[in-house]
Formats: sequence, C-alpha cells, structure tokens
Amino acid sequence: MKNLVLGFVYTLLVAGANPALAGTADIAGLRDGDMKKLVIHDAPQAASDVTFEREDDGEAMSLADYEGKIVLVNFWATWCAPCRKEMPQLNALQKEFGGDDFQVLTIATGRNSEEGIKRFFEEAGVDSLPRHQDPKQKLASQMGVFGLPISVLLDREGREIARLQGDAEWDSESARAIIAALIKEDAES
Repeated sequence: MKNLVLGFVYTLLVAGANPALAGTADIAGLRDGDMKKLVIHDAPQAASDVTFEREDDGEAMSLADYEGKIVLVNFWATWCAPCRKEMPQLNALQKEFGGDDFQVLTIATGRNSEEGIKRFFEEAGVDSLPRHQDPKQKLASQMGVFGLPISVLLDREGREIARLQGDAEWDSESARAIIAALIKEDAES
C-alpha cells in the first residue's frame, strides 16, 4: 500500500513538473462519449514537416505555419461518409474557438478535386474551415494516417499531443471542454 501511495505521489509530482504531461492529464478526465476515442500521448511527439497544398492557390504550407496555436488537424476526403457527418461539427468548433489561439485545419488527402471539395463544403454548410489538400498523401503517410477521418491535436509548439481515429462529435460538450482546457492551459504557460 505504501508503494502504491508513493507511486501516486511521484506521478503527480512528475506531471506537475512537466507542463506538457500535466495538460494532457487534465484533458483525459474531460473525455466523454466519442471523445473517449481520443488517445492522449504520454509526451508530445514531433509532427511531420512535409508540405501540403494551400486552398485555392496550391502554394506549399506545413504544420509549422500554425505554430503558436492549438491546432486540430482533420484528415478527410470527399468520398468519406463519416467525414460528411463530422465536418459541420468541426466548422462549429472553429466558429466558437477559432482565432489567435486555436485553428481547425482540414486537409483533404488523396484524390479530391478542388471543385469536389468546394461542393462538399457547400452541401455540408461548412463556411469557416480551410480547404487544404494533400493529393499525394505525403503528409498523411508521414503522420501515420491510415483510414479516414483521423484528427490530430497539436500543441502550440506544433507537436502532436493526441489523436482520434474515426469520426467524433466535435461540437459535443466534451470536445468543447477539451479544446477550452488546452487553450487556457497553454495561454497560462
């Protein structure tokens, strides 16, 4: 019993000493419903520096362009039925939290025409999300994206802190609480 108590105290001290671990521990308790699928990493992981195409002009961008913000990267495709379901929810999340501290970053991976993406967004009522593309799936491959949709949470330093495979209710109380906690925690650091 003594070892159990000492182990618990040690864990709390380590989490308190490491802000990255402390924050992810805080959001673990906020997971409910679909958000229980959110896998929180023990420590932040480096994200890929592979480029993707910016909407409309096709210029090269990377995830590093978003450093300084909490970023929810959503890999999706126009043919993906679960993506169609969750995209309006991601749009609502962006409308509520988007700005200097947070960004939902949507990246269509694989073969998706620009016209098809625009039509998809119009039909789904999405008006606040970017329509970036990863046509050759280089970023998706390097990020270990196999199957769609996949959502990846990045901290302000551009490191992966959590990942969710499959669709989720991104406008749920749990998702909103997780994003709010990450924004608040990182703003206080």
